[in-house]
Amino acid sequence: MAGVTVAGLLDKARYWGLTIATAESCTGGLLAAELTGEPGGSDMFERGFVTYSNAAKMELLGVRPETLEAHGAVSEEVAREMADGALANSRADIAVSITGIAGPGPSEHKPEGRVCFGVARKGRATRVETVEFGPRGRAKVREASMRHALEMLAEAME
Repeated sequence: MAGVTVAGLLDKARYWGLTIATAESCTGGLLAAELTGEPGGSDMFERGFVTYSNAAKMELLGVRPETLEAHGAVSEEVAREMADGALANSRADIAVSITGIAGPGPSEHKPEGRVCFGVARKGRATRVETVEFGPRGRAKVREASMRHALEMLAEAME
């Protein structure tokens, strides 16, 4: 599904009657901004959560403290709980989560450019995956993460 456009994704959501929620950490709302920047996006975009801090992940999305402690914020486990939490705390039909290390530089235990994603859809199992974008620089990791999340959303609408 490479090359999914925002307009194309919103058209697909409209066709299937699906509304979207986002839960973003390292992208800081970049995906939500793209979805709402498209004319007619408000029909299909339900809400976005920017949960940059661990406290926000717990308070707004219900990410469990023990998950954060055991796996860290940049993990598939946290991405799953973020996506599930965005779905549970919205009226959306489908939710995507993004949590990663945009850089510059790695964290204590994880490399720059590692980003974990989750997609939750009502009635389906939540899908998670990790992508190693590498040390491309903060802006490029954030952009690549947003683009990858669009592709995951499009695939989950099939």
